[in-house]
Amino acid sequence: MTQPQQTRMTKQRMVILEELRNVHSHPTADEVYGMVRQRLPRISLGTVYRNLDLLAESGDILKLESAGSQKRFDGNVTPHQHVRCTQCGRVGDVMEPVRLPDISGAGAPGFIILSGRIEFEGVCEACASKN
Repeated sequence: MTQPQQTRMTKQRMVILEELRNVHSHPTADEVYGMVRQRLPRISLGTVYRNLDLLAESGDILKLESAGSQKRFDGNVTPHQHVRCTQCGRVGDVMEPVRLPDISGAGAPGFIILSGRIEFEGVCEACASKN
């Protein structure tokens, strides 16, 4: 895990960060691109991808990566967990803090554990109402 680095806050990065902090939908890069284009019509998709990666590396946003699903981004960097809909991929915040289990005695040969995360899976209200 790399240490967060100081990133120069360009206008494009600032707009991306503001848009992410204004939503709670955990958008994909393509969705962020659509939001940002409302304010910066000439921005490219590649620029949005690069800036999302830089903002995640610097610790200004969270990059949510789940096996088998698109990367999503979160402007809320306060420690919290997420729940992902197994049917549509929608991601939501878990409002109550969940303590990570103490695995210090579990052993992970060859590893020094630096952090951990818990992601819940479920079915969102919209998908549940369709069934």
